[in-house]
Amino acid sequence: MNQKERDRLVALKKARKGLITQREAGEEIGVTERQVRRMLAALQAKGDKAVIHAARGRASNRKIDAKIREQAIAILRQPVCQGFGPTFAAGHLKEEHGIQVGRETLRGWMEAAKLWRAKAKRVEKVHQWRERKSRRGEMVQWDTSEHDWLEGRGEKLYLIGMIDDATSELTARFARHDSTEENMRLLWSYLEQNGRPLSFYTDKASLFQNTPKVRRDEKELPREERKPLPPTQIGRALNELGIVWKAAHSPQAKGRIERSFKTAQDRLVKGLRLAGAATLEEANAYLEKKFLPWWNKTLRYAPASAEDAHRPLGKEHDLASALSQVESRQVANDYTIRFEGKLYQISRADVRSGLRGGRVRVEKRLDGTLAVRFGEHWLKISECAVKTKPATAAPTQVVSKPSQPRKPSEAMRRSMNKLLAGKARPVWAAGRIDRTRTTDRLD
Repeated sequence: MNQKERDRLVALKKARKGLITQREAGEEIGVTERQVRRMLAALQAKGDKAVIHAARGRASNRKIDAKIREQAIAILRQPVCQGFGPTFAAGHLKEEHGIQVGRETLRGWMEAAKLWRAKAKRVEKVHQWRERKSRRGEMVQWDTSEHDWLEGRGEKLYLIGMIDDATSELTARFARHDSTEENMRLLWSYLEQNGRPLSFYTDKASLFQNTPKVRRDEKELPREERKPLPPTQIGRALNELGIVWKAAHSPQAKGRIERSFKTAQDRLVKGLRLAGAATLEEANAYLEKKFLPWWNKTLRYAPASAEDAHRPLGKEHDLASALSQVESRQVANDYTIRFEGKLYQISRADVRSGLRGGRVRVEKRLDGTLAVRFGEHWLKISECAVKTKPATAAPTQVVSKPSQPRKPSEAMRRSMNKLLAGKARPVWAAGRIDRTRTTDRLD
């Protein structure tokens, strides 16, 4: 008998002896006057043990059978379930094996089986949370997560994600590279599904903002006095679509997308492991069919305002044109342009005033095609064939024979014999010769 039951027994005995009324006894033990009369009748029939709960010492009617517990633990011991938490494990047992067990019950089973241990909570620095936007589409956070999503089963993948600030609605896709092209593909998909949001909130990566290059003599200039930098391809596309771009000054500022990646790096990785995903296509299939529907059904918030801030795409919003690599080129005198090392000829039917020497907009679209626009007019182009130089015959190499010494002629032989026939002077005599008065002949 615990202390609560002993207090209840004392109050009932006081009421039975008439020391207090049944109403006062009920107020003392927290029950109604009618319940007090029932308890007094049970006390008269059973004695003091009437205040003890009848279910004490008996197994609960809702207790799960021990065989089901053993089956659940055996499943969670498998290598594919390594690292599962109680919440994810409960969902996995229900969906894949038909075993329905509460999260907290499963937590106790896993702790007893040493399959899971609660982490010690750290006292973190108090952070002032920013209130959510009131309308869906008012601001969308956009970022990329680099992680070993396939746990070594396949190639390295990047998860590009967009999360609505008001509702936490998630849009994401896997890609092989965190490039402008892959980010534009996700942006295209988002705009087709939802329309144009008021703003996107990202970090200051080179995809969204060009790095300023400041000369030495400009370091002291305030930022607002420096020359503005040209926008990136994504920045230009957002400007053409009428969407505001906002930069976050720290990872904490865009904490909603950062926390979504933290959840995905735990739950999505385990789901991909269970699905056996090993390629980009399989990873995106699981993401679209399983993870994103679960996220948007379970973790989605109801916005403060029912109004949707997304704006529809109009006829003036050409996604294929805006979401492309755009460059400017000058038209040559023969109405050709150069792009990525190739020469293109503008169709004769599209030649118009001001085109020669003018600037045209060249778009390399996501499907690999090229589109050229001059003002408001689209121009037809064709790639020029590369002129190959005629192959010249290699000059024949003349092999020179080794030169032989020439034999002296007969006239030279006689001259040399005559020169050497005479008696040579001694050195001391030759040295006394007066060279200023020497005749042409040697005596």
